[in-house]
Amino acid sequence: MKFLNFGSLNLDFVYDVEHFVRPGETISSAALNTFSGGKGLNQSVALSRAGAQTYHGGCIGKDGQILLDGLRAAGADVSFVRVLKSCRTGHAIIQVDPSGQNCILLFGGCNQEITHEEIDRVLSRFGAGDFLLLQNEINGLEQLMEKAAEKGIRIAFNPSPIDGKISQLPLEKVEFFLLNEIEGAALGGGNRPEEILEGLKKRYPKAKIVLTLGKEGALYFDGEKTFFQPIFPVKAMDTTAAGDTFTGYFLEAVSRGLPGDVCLKRAAAASAIAVSRKGASPSIPDGAEVDAFLSEQK
Repeated sequence: MKFLNFGSLNLDFVYDVEHFVRPGETISSAALNTFSGGKGLNQSVALSRAGAQTYHGGCIGKDGQILLDGLRAAGADVSFVRVLKSCRTGHAIIQVDPSGQNCILLFGGCNQEITHEEIDRVLSRFGAGDFLLLQNEINGLEQLMEKAAEKGIRIAFNPSPIDGKISQLPLEKVEFFLLNEIEGAALGGGNRPEEILEGLKKRYPKAKIVLTLGKEGALYFDGEKTFFQPIFPVKAMDTTAAGDTFTGYFLEAVSRGLPGDVCLKRAAAASAIAVSRKGASPSIPDGAEVDAFLSEQK
């Protein structure tokens, strides 16, 4: 069983600030660090470090070699990443405050240059039972979903960042939705977590749903039962890759047929380790670290 993550590849410019910039305000940052990032890259790193056979598809510019190096170092296959001469690699400007919270401004760059021919070529290497993981940071999502469904590939979708275009996608073909409360409310309606989950279940009756709730934990509906997992309390340093780490570890556990509560627990543990460290992809733990962390909780 293989994972194809057709997703974004970004350079993350991370600024340490006392508070997020307000309208009309100019502030100085305490530090600037550059990391490999993008929801796509982070989730591929998490999948690979969790132990999944991971292939990444996408586009970068000539300035994005560090991103390929980071994926390779994590164990992901990058043979489906295309290097373009005519555009810049996608990037993100990320502010991180003293509590570890962040706000992010994205520039799509090469992430928006996926071609129909490229999609067909890459998907031809995958088949029934494999996973396709997608986020909302690249173009070509409709074709990816349609073509993958035709081949019997299992589709997991993290609809982030949320926008009006998502509702136009063939979401009935998605097997796993992985989303937070804001994204869940936009797709399913409701205000409280239980309302959001019920709305998503009614709108996408064939889907399995993971709803992350920040400090309140996470819910998982597996098509029959609903599981809840609280967070593991840690001192937060940087929450940038928390959700991506959760996604990768959860899906890797699902692919092994682990019970729903175990999938949630492994994902929550990996996410807790990630938020206790600086950076996006560099903060993502490997499977042995997650095993050790969980053994300490008993």
